[in-house]
Amino acid sequence: MDVEDLGVGKDFKLYPSGGRPWDWSETGTRHSPGVQPDDVLELLAHGATTVVLSRGMQLQLQVDPRTLRLLEERGVTVHVAETTEAVQIYNDLATSGTAVAGLFHSTC
Repeated sequence: MDVEDLGVGKDFKLYPSGGRPWDWSETGTRHSPGVQPDDVLELLAHGATTVVLSRGMQLQLQVDPRTLRLLEERGVTVHVAETTEAVQIYNDLATSGTAVAGLFHSTC
C-alpha cells in the first residue's frame, strides 16, 4: 500500500490526525482470531467515531468478536471489508469529514 505522508508498506493504522505502519506484534495479532481490541484502542484515542477494518485481499484476517463488542459498547460505527473495498469506504468517509480510522492489511 502507498499511503500519503506515510509511504509504502504492507499494513497501516490510519486515524483522523494521521497514521503509522501497523505492527501486528505489538498486540499479538494473528490472522486468527484476528484484529485485537488493543489494535483499535489507539484509533479511538485519536478521536475516531467510525472504524474501517480491512480483512486482507483474500479475507484471511479475522476480527476478534471482543473487538467488535468493544467498538459497539463505545458507540463506534464499524465497517469490515476486503481491503480494496475497505480503502474505498475509508476514503469516502474521510472525504466527507467523518472522524474515520482504519486498520489495513494489504496482503492475504
